[in-house]
Amino acid sequence: MSAEEERADPAARAAELSANVAQVRERIRAACEAAGRPENSVTLVAITKTFPIEDVRALAALGVTDTGENREQELKAKAPDAPDLVWHFVGQLQSNKARSVVRLAQVVHSVDRLSLVGALSKAAVAEEKTVRCLLQVSLASYGPEGAETGMSRGGVAPGDVTELATAVAEADGLELGGVMAVAPLGSDPDEAFAALRAVSSRLRSEHAGAGWISAGMTGDLEAAIRQGATHVRLGRALLGTRPPLG
Repeated sequence: MSAEEERADPAARAAELSANVAQVRERIRAACEAAGRPENSVTLVAITKTFPIEDVRALAALGVTDTGENREQELKAKAPDAPDLVWHFVGQLQSNKARSVVRLAQVVHSVDRLSLVGALSKAAVAEEKTVRCLLQVSLASYGPEGAETGMSRGGVAPGDVTELATAVAEADGLELGGVMAVAPLGSDPDEAFAALRAVSSRLRSEHAGAGWISAGMTGDLEAAIRQGATHVRLGRALLGTRPPLG
């Protein structure tokens, strides 16, 4: 049966997702054991980009209740149908989409500039809610020259984290949660994530509650956990090869 046929068959898809979740949980467990950490110190965030709400619900039934989207359009399409989940926005965010994202997500992982802090704060106040914000840190210097692609293009320079953190901490409606990063393609993920861990340590010396480290995806979650990640963001390992964007 092809991947497309499995996804069209609810029973086959449920079995596939159950097996995938079990494999991912085992990877997390083994990585935590090797790092001398309790398994429950790492939260699994399912990145459901391009996958249907049925998959989101199936993962929730398997205990994966933190769900992430990196496009505002997909967050709007799915989150209202699963309001009991914790919704994370992990993609690059335009300031004019802040109100829409704040309305639906509890956590924004990609805060990378002062103008976005202002837009998120205004939106959170208007929605009468508090949004947890992670500072996206650029690790571009740890990748091969000229190799920045995708999300690794975003992020605040490590030296500018203090200023951005202060702005988030002082903004109405926002809570400073910690840091997020993507290891650049071609980098040593342990080296890149060790740098992120150092940024996190400096941040926590000034903002004790900002302890989250969102790092690690399907290919490098073990390195991220070795370097202190509290949240790993997985798509392919849980859901399989992505359908094309519509």
